[in-house]
Amino acid sequence: MKLTIHGAARQVTGSMHLLEVNNYKILVDCGLDYERDRQLHTNEDFPFNPADIDVVILTHAHIDHSGNLPTLVRLGYEGQILSTAPTADLTELLLLDSVSIFMNKAHKGRKHSRNRGKHSNAQQPLYLQKHVMDTMERFVTIGFNKPFRLTGDVELTFIPAGHLLGAAAAVLKINDNGEEKTIAFTGDIGRKNYPVLNDPEPLPPADYLVSEATYGGRYHTKGKTVEAALVETIEKACIKEQGRLIIPAFSIGRTQSLVFALNKIFSSGLLPPVKVFVDSPMATMATRVFRKYHYLVNDEAQEFYNKQGDEFEFDNLTYVETLKDSRQVSNYFEPCIIISSAGMLEGGRIQDHLFYNIQNYYCTILFIGYCAKGTLGHRLLRGDSIVHIKDRDLAVYATVKQTDVLSAHGDHDDLMANVLSQAKGKLKKVFLVHGETSSMDALAVAIEEAGYQAIVPEKGVAYLL
Repeated sequence: MKLTIHGAARQVTGSMHLLEVNNYKILVDCGLDYERDRQLHTNEDFPFNPADIDVVILTHAHIDHSGNLPTLVRLGYEGQILSTAPTADLTELLLLDSVSIFMNKAHKGRKHSRNRGKHSNAQQPLYLQKHVMDTMERFVTIGFNKPFRLTGDVELTFIPAGHLLGAAAAVLKINDNGEEKTIAFTGDIGRKNYPVLNDPEPLPPADYLVSEATYGGRYHTKGKTVEAALVETIEKACIKEQGRLIIPAFSIGRTQSLVFALNKIFSSGLLPPVKVFVDSPMATMATRVFRKYHYLVNDEAQEFYNKQGDEFEFDNLTYVETLKDSRQVSNYFEPCIIISSAGMLEGGRIQDHLFYNIQNYYCTILFIGYCAKGTLGHRLLRGDSIVHIKDRDLAVYATVKQTDVLSAHGDHDDLMANVLSQAKGKLKKVFLVHGETSSMDALAVAIEEAGYQAIVPEKGVAYLL
């Protein structure tokens, strides 16, 4: 049995892991690598022939895990893509959105070249809608905790991982030339007591673990609930200052958890009513998927639904559909909360809201997620006094804040708990992926100190298991 980490090796994005068992090739995740020093089209450069892959396993829908699947299909992959049902539905939304982003970038590139009187060298889309539809036809969905036999030698089980609706750890039981071995791929590990989502379930005993390391060496804020943190910010921004609160949020997962938290706050009377706008067509579509698979949300959300109704609807909440309606939000002068994407401010309707409010002393911008270096969100968080938005340099007069209470990733303690649940006598190696080098190194040290063997693999290096 051979494992090769082809993506998210010593970096966060581009998850892609190849497991070879008796000449049977299993690809776990196939995400877009969008690290800043890479060109988008380098995602076409697979280190293997896509046609040689026998099956793809997708842990969850986020684009750094799913976003390169249409490229794989376009370049010759003809097999099945195995995932949970919610992951399949959410993946389709995200992949179609990726096509729109690619097309917009290509259009802007051509326009920029024409304005400069040069021949267009705009980057062509990595894939088109046709390739997304071809990809979706290959999906086969599997329920949680239901063993699924891939071959006579390999059995797959999806274990709930929290993090996102439908997210799963992939556990593979393998007959390797007569020897039984188990390898578990964590995907992204969620947090306990997170709004809407169930807690991650413990993994069965494994011989090898491929674990994400996003928050290695880092810890979430303790002792403050999601609702308490939001109440504190809303009360200051919208009640005392009578201003507006803008929350950049990823459309799938983060927005639904945020809306539920706001529903609990306002329905329980913790704050007087404040108008809330969810300005993201993608978030609206994703919320429909959450309703479709409502049986998979956590007990708290189920109980709320049974007693008070839809957790994603409440008085003073408006889902903004059209671009015209989005622009009208700027003319709403009463105190309000605007939730819009993208979470790192690198596109989407959030840029319009920032353009009109970044110089508003009575505006607060609350970041609830990670912002990669080089993004507009990162520049605001580091305190830049002037930022470039929509071809203009604008002074920053708005208040910029950040909270980690809605981070959907488990922190260092959660990652360690996942490892410590495994028997030392059985677990032979822990491979760390999907994290900055400093996070992987910190987690590796803690794992070694706990008596396990940790490996921070180089990209493309094969390990015999």
